[in-house]
Amino acid sequence: MAQLIKLQDYISRYEMDISRYPAQFVRLKKQHWESLVKEWESPTVYHQADDTNEEKQKGGILFRLFRKKEKDEEVVVVEENDETIQLNSLHEIATKAELKQKFLDNLLKFQLNWASSTIAEKSFIDSQYYEDKKIRYFLQRFPDSFFVLYEPVFLLKKAPVELEVLLITPTEIWCLAFVEEEENDSFIGSKEHFWLVKSNNREEFKVLNPVMSAKRMEKIVTQLFKIGTVDLPIRKAIVSRNGYIDYPDAPDDLEILDKRSYDQWFQRMRSSTTPIKMMQLRAAKTLLDQCHTISFTRPDWNQESNVEY
Repeated sequence: MAQLIKLQDYISRYEMDISRYPAQFVRLKKQHWESLVKEWESPTVYHQADDTNEEKQKGGILFRLFRKKEKDEEVVVVEENDETIQLNSLHEIATKAELKQKFLDNLLKFQLNWASSTIAEKSFIDSQYYEDKKIRYFLQRFPDSFFVLYEPVFLLKKAPVELEVLLITPTEIWCLAFVEEEENDSFIGSKEHFWLVKSNNREEFKVLNPVMSAKRMEKIVTQLFKIGTVDLPIRKAIVSRNGYIDYPDAPDDLEILDKRSYDQWFQRMRSSTTPIKMMQLRAAKTLLDQCHTISFTRPDWNQESNVEY
């Protein structure tokens, strides 16, 4: 599951300590998936995470998987400090694949929480992101070692600039601009300000040239990487997972990922086994340091400020 390190202009746990949270997320995800499988395979076995766990003592974010009785039904609960997310009852889950999908769906909510809060601060997150299919796709189908900045807002010369999707892998960063309408729509690429869209179900219409967005992302990332002395290849691509892009004069350094070519690229990304690297972490920190953030102090933070974390 890729890690959502920045969402819009919300405060992110990762921008507080990029050296800590990626490894912590991978470790906790693995630990508690194994715990959940054990519960599912042995439904009569009671399991509760040890509250003396080192991460709990440090005040770190710890998922606790345990069983409780509620209205005579056994349910599995995933808990993060004072927030609780309930999974379906174990006896309702028939296969391990279904169990994994339920686990990932609930883990997605934690991802959104990590990307919109810290122990001390919180941002108002738009509820649309909980149903955003693109976020779900990127987080659930790419490796744990991939970092996602989704619609990040950068503060450049005191002006906020919103980008689309930045995907930081252990070996490169992708600037992804999307043109996705209805299934099988065709996008006619050009150097003009707008692209023509041909659809089987609608009259022809135009959309803003996505190359401008991809180039803007590449330019910003290039500038910030120079400042942060980051040595990581920068790629840019136009993506249409459900349609076709006809752009014969596309620049050589621009990838066209449409219905004919996207799956090959996706499988190559998905099959990556390269672990998180130091240069990748430096790249993430460099970008996060320039992101715009709007947040507020949690109402109960002052009351708990004497707690040692």
